[in-house]
Amino acid sequence: MNVNDFDFDLPEELIAQTPLKDRAASKLMVIDRDKGSVENKQFPSVVDYLNPGDCLVLNNTKVLPARLLGEKEETKGKVEMLLLHQTGEDEWEALVKPAKKIKVGTRVSFGDGLLTAECTEIRDQGLRIVKFEYDGIFLEVLDQLGEMPLPPYIKEQLDDRDRYQTVYAKEVGSAAAPTAGLHFTDEILERIRAKGIKIAYLTLHVGLGTFRPVQVDDVEEHDMHSEFYQLDQETADLLNDVKQNGNSVVAVGTTSVRTLETIARDEQGKFKGSSGWTDIFIYPPYRFQAIDAMITNFHLPKSTLIMLVSAFASKELILRAYEEAVRDRYRFFSFGDAMIIL
Repeated sequence: MNVNDFDFDLPEELIAQTPLKDRAASKLMVIDRDKGSVENKQFPSVVDYLNPGDCLVLNNTKVLPARLLGEKEETKGKVEMLLLHQTGEDEWEALVKPAKKIKVGTRVSFGDGLLTAECTEIRDQGLRIVKFEYDGIFLEVLDQLGEMPLPPYIKEQLDDRDRYQTVYAKEVGSAAAPTAGLHFTDEILERIRAKGIKIAYLTLHVGLGTFRPVQVDDVEEHDMHSEFYQLDQETADLLNDVKQNGNSVVAVGTTSVRTLETIARDEQGKFKGSSGWTDIFIYPPYRFQAIDAMITNFHLPKSTLIMLVSAFASKELILRAYEEAVRDRYRFFSFGDAMIIL
């Protein structure tokens, strides 16, 4: 399967640069796989497509202000560092620019020395292992100096960093937001509970894969970067009960989908409390074992994410829906509009 099979024309002005003032004010495209139909709604109507006894699964990861701007101590050359995940005590894997200038032993200063990093290992594709030195608590220092790691297609400054967090964000460690969840407000979540729909949480810390394009022609040759996930046993039991009772597991975001499918694949279609690293790559054809519906945003052309939703709904239906979204001036990507696939 060729990566160009998942391409589509997207006018640049449809790439949402800023979040809407009201989280829930976005459009909602409703895709019915059985009917092959596409409808246009507003996001608050998502509640109408969930039934009592169903379970909505949310990724409660919390984005680190993981983008650091500093300078080399020796030359004062500018350095940008994106923290991806912790590898040891005060030690992190980071994506560094310009990577060629950062060798083992290179020291980088942030905030006039409030935080310093020394490169201890060189990895491929611009990755480095760095060891930090600081006074106090690392996350507090990072909160003071770091910026939200917005995707490269967003050129505007983010005035309120909380708008790149879900209202239920809890577990710190992500390099990007699980953006399908950005549409939910406390009010909508309360309406969902009041209708008799269960809400469950898992954690997947979004990592480097979010920032890496597919650079091969043959989809099957693409290597996914591993990301850390966690699901507790109480939630696993709840999901098993939902399935056994004939109700639907509705995943919010591709991160939730990938976590649930990783676990169900390893447990022959069942859920079990577990944690670890997943590099699952879902593309057509794929037999889903965990989820019955998903809520997601509109994704980049030729990306692993549009491949995932194409595996769930069929490539033809998804590309037709995307064409309609372009015609109807939907907002795309992280701060854009949403779809629910039933």
